[in-house]
Amino acid sequence: MTRPRRSHEDCPNEAVLQALKCIAGRWKILILRQLQEGAIGFNALERALPGISPKMLRQQLRELEADGLVTRTELISTPPKTVRYTLAPLGRTLIPVLDTIGEWGRKWLNVPERR
Repeated sequence: MTRPRRSHEDCPNEAVLQALKCIAGRWKILILRQLQEGAIGFNALERALPGISPKMLRQQLRELEADGLVTRTELISTPPKTVRYTLAPLGRTLIPVLDTIGEWGRKWLNVPERR
């Protein structure tokens, strides 16, 4: 008798791979790091990330929001409308993980011979 195959959704390693896709890319971790400090508007976020285009920032924020890591809040006021971005509860759980990845990255940079 053969063992039933587990679906990929039940596999912790597969879950990690899916989660890594949510933060993959040049800008997402940097965006999450900025949001760690608290709510921030689009323009302030753009200024804090030199080199990112407004189009790329919008795209990355939309993806982070769709993945449940970032919350977008429109503040009702006189025009122009004000939008604030914050870490969602799930996004806040990523901070210790990002800290650990950052530590590992610093160690990796100091390894004399990387292949």
